[in-house]
Amino acid sequence: MRSREQVDASIKAYDVRGVVGPGFDAEFFQEIGSAFGRLMAGEGATKIVIGHDMRDSSPELSYAFARGAARYGLDVDYLGQTSTDELYFASGEFDCPGAMFTASHNPAQYNGIKMCRAGAKPIGQETGLAAIADALVEGVPAPAAGTRTGEIIEKDVLADYGAFLRNLVPLENSRPLTVAVDAGNGMAGLTVPAVMEGLPFEIKPLYFELDGTFPNHEANPLEPANLVDLQRFTVESGADIGLAFDGDADRCFVVDERGEPVTPSAICAIIAERYLAKNPGATIIHNLITSKTVPDIIRENGGTPVRTRVGHSFIKATMAQTGAVFGGEHSAHYYFTEFFNADSGMLAAMHVLAALGETDKPLSELMEQYTRYEASGEINSRLDSAQAQQERTQAVLDAFADRTESIDRLDGVTVELKSTPAWFNVRASNTEPLLRLNVEAPTAQEVTALVDEILGIIRA
Repeated sequence: MRSREQVDASIKAYDVRGVVGPGFDAEFFQEIGSAFGRLMAGEGATKIVIGHDMRDSSPELSYAFARGAARYGLDVDYLGQTSTDELYFASGEFDCPGAMFTASHNPAQYNGIKMCRAGAKPIGQETGLAAIADALVEGVPAPAAGTRTGEIIEKDVLADYGAFLRNLVPLENSRPLTVAVDAGNGMAGLTVPAVMEGLPFEIKPLYFELDGTFPNHEANPLEPANLVDLQRFTVESGADIGLAFDGDADRCFVVDERGEPVTPSAICAIIAERYLAKNPGATIIHNLITSKTVPDIIRENGGTPVRTRVGHSFIKATMAQTGAVFGGEHSAHYYFTEFFNADSGMLAAMHVLAALGETDKPLSELMEQYTRYEASGEINSRLDSAQAQQERTQAVLDAFADRTESIDRLDGVTVELKSTPAWFNVRASNTEPLLRLNVEAPTAQEVTALVDEILGIIRA
């Protein structure tokens, strides 16, 4: 049995994550595997798939989890090193639950698990994580008498994953492109060559060596400092486009031929337009932090935009409920109905390459129509208590009361301002003691003024 405090510190809103060490070790992960295996076997599963990233701790922790799950009769296809979207592919293709061992963009000392049901259906607090947490606290019951121990079999699905993606986005007839790719020493160093092989692209690799210590920079392209190397490399190599992946390669960021970042909202908009061309009138999901450009373009192309909370479990659930064909987040997570409603940085990159390959325009010119507003990006302020977060949020609302057109509380507070299309969102992180701010306005000057005023209140 584990203490509630320890379990709650490790099991977050949509995954398991923490610093590897005493109490967050192979023994703990074997218990989580047992709780997961018991839950999945109870729902009728007979097999699961498990993959892991390139972190030094990942093989030991993932294999401990596999042993725990196998106790409850589940056979395990052990995939070894994979990207997260490759694990989702296996879960969808084999119609079985899965577990991916990664801490995504977090530093080297972290690790964790992203779990899913058959068909890559998400497991969040309300759909299984809370039950797993309770089992750890109460003690996972032993398998029923006579339960066979499942087999753990090594399996490689990388080639099948690559073929599946190339079938979804045919690129053989693209104009030749030079593509700079920063893998950040993460899993894209394995998957990009496998997926892009034989296509009319010259890949310029940067940091493709798999290394969970991240010797060059953190594998978190959401932070501008981690894009600097790709920006310089793209220009120096004369590339038409630059791609940066996070550690487990489920997110992809884009820079144009000038080395200028392309916002995830603009990527969401161009992919949405592509899907609506093939699926007239379809529903597209976007989270509440994406630019207003996204719902504008969805409507202009005859689609139906649906706004949702931040977080992959919410996006995936809403996609399933609405029958949406595509969904996007401000954090560069992109979700595809053709990919089991799961997110894939690689598939998003392929759609952008397809759009660029169909035109003679440079990427900077192509993306101009998808960038209509200025945005702050996500700005974090550390506030250690929920009470402090609530008090600072209310102080912001009070300060803007006479300028507020509307407020909604779908996720934190989103404030639409009077006499301008400007808006801002303040919300608490689901995983860290942070209050997050996002601002969008017609001009950079308006964004800066709003950011300065709001942060002055939050950080007072």
